[in-house]
Amino acid sequence: MIDVKSYYFGSIIDGEELSKEGRTDLEVFNPYTNEAIGKISCATPEDVKHAVDTAQRVYTETTKKMPAHKRSEILRKAADLLEQRVEEFARTLVLEAGKPIKESRVEVQRAIQVLRFASEGAKAIYGETIPLDSAIGGENQIGIAKRVPLGVVAAITPFNFPLNLALHKIAPALAVGNTVVLKPAEKTPFSSVLLYHLLEEAGLPKGALNIVMGPGQELVEPLVTHPDVKKVSFTGSSAVGWKIHEIAKRKKVTLELGSNAPNIIFEDGDIEVAVNAIVLGGYTYAGQACVSAQRIYVHETIYEKFLDKLVEKVSALKTGDPLEESTDMGPMITEEAAQRAQSWVKEAEDQGAAILTGGSRKGSMLEPTVISNVTSDMKVVCVEVFAPIVSVMPFSTEEEVVAHANNTDFGLHAGVFTADINRAMRMADAIETGGVWINEVSVRRYDHIPYGGIKSSGIGKEGVKYAIEEMTDLKFVGIKLY
Repeated sequence: MIDVKSYYFGSIIDGEELSKEGRTDLEVFNPYTNEAIGKISCATPEDVKHAVDTAQRVYTETTKKMPAHKRSEILRKAADLLEQRVEEFARTLVLEAGKPIKESRVEVQRAIQVLRFASEGAKAIYGETIPLDSAIGGENQIGIAKRVPLGVVAAITPFNFPLNLALHKIAPALAVGNTVVLKPAEKTPFSSVLLYHLLEEAGLPKGALNIVMGPGQELVEPLVTHPDVKKVSFTGSSAVGWKIHEIAKRKKVTLELGSNAPNIIFEDGDIEVAVNAIVLGGYTYAGQACVSAQRIYVHETIYEKFLDKLVEKVSALKTGDPLEESTDMGPMITEEAAQRAQSWVKEAEDQGAAILTGGSRKGSMLEPTVISNVTSDMKVVCVEVFAPIVSVMPFSTEEEVVAHANNTDFGLHAGVFTADINRAMRMADAIETGGVWINEVSVRRYDHIPYGGIKSSGIGKEGVKYAIEEMTDLKFVGIKLY
């Protein structure tokens, strides 16, 4: 295990770490202590070009020709190796992202699962035969539709799930024979470097995965616009995502962007189940997830009872050092992020909202916060808050709450709590999001489901099987028989 404080990494291209001489260094800080835990040597736009050129060469010479069983074997071995190093990777996530150790272990376990799903997926990339004689003139002809790799995939990942979200892009890309240039978040780069070395140990060819590290404003545009990049997969803010979509032009693009997820509790929903789910959904990783439970709509007949139970549970959460096993919630990624979120809480309070618990801040630690008496135009409701803040609102009718849930530019996930299966299915159809959970909170995600939003929340799908489809082309082959 490497001492994280000794971390000093450069970008990795063609299996080699770039020289740090003459390059700008960037320190990486522990979000809880605000102490430097290491640094990276930043790549340049010229390095980005080198990385893509390398990835294109390796794709043409190696990965495009690699048999599926070999790609599957590499990914399976990587999963096995990661399983042996859970604590090392989890500790790295704690130190670079401020994620509590309990949650960090869960992220590593999910990453292992993504690798295994991708290993299986590499051997199950099916096409289909097409009955050409269904068309006049198609007699004695055979049609085949087969999935083929694209080439170089640009993967741009955020700070909040730096290991698992990187693998949601890398693993499906490698499973189909693509190569990858990864640009990780500069605040959380170390887990990506550890991942690279793990994949290399598993047998990944040099240059199949390349990592360029540094500020996004300097590296993203040359990466996305490089002519050999055939696919861009981005997770992050809506503003940046749609800018990438604009400059990517004719490339295939997947965007997994922001949201302000609605969660609806009807009068026949199980209050205990719903409260526990909202606590999980609103405060896991300090609410820094795009599907965090942000807007909570509760039927007026159970509103007060729900609020009392929610405030009691949230007030009991233990906050503090994310390395401590008993910590439920750690810091936000930076003090600036916590200041911004707190200012939104204060603004809502000035506009008439009531802070039922939380709202105070010390450095990057914002207390888990519950707000009531909010209106739909307050920032804590209508904008992605990306913080440990939930706003709770009463409603009276199904039609009313559907209108509230859909009154947003976002549409990623939603949660509905009800014992009425007919109502559940009506809500699933009526709510305008990429996914709807019944009797579960919006933050829930499994690594093999189709995951992606509509409206400003993005385009395309992740989830290993669906990402494999997004990272391939469907190629037709016609054969005429004599």
